[in-house]
Amino acid sequence: MNTSLLLPIIPLAAYLLGSIPFGLLFTRLFGAGDVRESGSGNIGATNVARVAGPVPALLTLLFDFAKGAVPVWMAASVSNRSATWMMIAALAALAGHCFPIWLRFRGGKGVATAAGAFLVLCPAALLGSVILFLIVLFFWRYVSLASISAAAAMPLLIYLLWAPHHAPPMIITFGALAAAVIIVYKHDANIQRLAQGEEPKFSFGKKRDPA
Repeated sequence: MNTSLLLPIIPLAAYLLGSIPFGLLFTRLFGAGDVRESGSGNIGATNVARVAGPVPALLTLLFDFAKGAVPVWMAASVSNRSATWMMIAALAALAGHCFPIWLRFRGGKGVATAAGAFLVLCPAALLGSVILFLIVLFFWRYVSLASISAAAAMPLLIYLLWAPHHAPPMIITFGALAAAVIIVYKHDANIQRLAQGEEPKFSFGKKRDPA
């Protein structure tokens, strides 16, 4: 089969895969009810950890990560590693997670899904962002602040670490900027709580604090 015929399907497939609400599914599977009705109402791993505990949170994290990585890997396979199609798949998966059609476009904040996508696009940049995430989390213990910092740094990390002595294609640069904007936008409530000194610090446990 001519793989080029699959290219137009990539955005839709990536969006639908990204829109699977694993946080909601795992929270219900582990008997903790609807994660949207507890804590912050967010379906991401942080709120799942507080509502249902570390095991469903870890599963949510892994599956949300995979639904970013798999579409980009598939796009790379059928497009001969076209940066354009890989970034289209990455943004479509991120949009699916953040604005899922199944949940009336009210989804998660996109950090794990973006991380999975950028693992395929530029592993070195992802490593740099993970290190930054851990540093911020260690010193300040705010998952939201660590996530915002890592997302905001990704476009620069991509630019610096794409390839030795080579800048990334423009689609990668602007795609990384778009991903960062989406993630920061989805953290709007967290930013307001951080500014007001009301953002809860993270710990694994079944707390009902916002996340």
